[in-house]
Amino acid sequence: MEWQEPAIVLETAAYGEGDLLVTVLTPLGAWRGLAKGGASRRKVAIWQKGNLLSARWVARLAEQLGALTGELVHPGAALAMQNAEHLAVLEAACALAAGALPEREPHPDVFAGLTRLLAGIDILGFPLPALVRWEVELLRELGFGLDFSTSAGGNDRLAYVSPRTGRAVTLSQAGEWVDRLLSLPEFLLDDTEPGLADLVAGLRLTQHFLERDVFGSRHRPLPTARARLYDLLSDRLAAQ
Repeated sequence: MEWQEPAIVLETAAYGEGDLLVTVLTPLGAWRGLAKGGASRRKVAIWQKGNLLSARWVARLAEQLGALTGELVHPGAALAMQNAEHLAVLEAACALAAGALPEREPHPDVFAGLTRLLAGIDILGFPLPALVRWEVELLRELGFGLDFSTSAGGNDRLAYVSPRTGRAVTLSQAGEWVDRLLSLPEFLLDDTEPGLADLVAGLRLTQHFLERDVFGSRHRPLPTARARLYDLLSDRLAAQ
């Protein structure tokens, strides 16, 4: 069995002397493979988290750990390293995809969204809003979609999300329950330019459902890289 697809490097681990065990995300899903010589000086730059590759996976039997080769298409890792915040976004997104997606189960929309996110990783002001929107799509793809479809007009706008159901709540509906609801930042409803408070609110919103429904259902914690990103931005907001 074999395939050749565009692929995003999600995580790597040393395997023997000079080889890497690599997890990549493709339109066919998340796949693991052995990159022979992947830790060598000549090849290690290819197998960095966040890089977009043209990858080929080959195995004699479908259930085997295949051999993985790749050619670099977009150096997401190198571009992200120029900015600490962009690198934190890249690491959080890759960790979420690696931990949340079942192996070999196609999720082409998640792949496409992550590709767009990583393609713009070095654009000022782009990565954080794109990450939150991608996390909403990831939840939807995994069957835990947030419902922002409730209609509202005038001053009675959508402003919160129920932490129990994931449904949007208007200002008038919130009432005495407002302290128990999650804030719904406007940039998730339209093209509004988010401020830091909006971004923290967006990350908190998706984090709640990622922790409870995606990772909590598997008795696993939220990936450290994602938790670290939220803490970093929360601390920055508190210092303002």
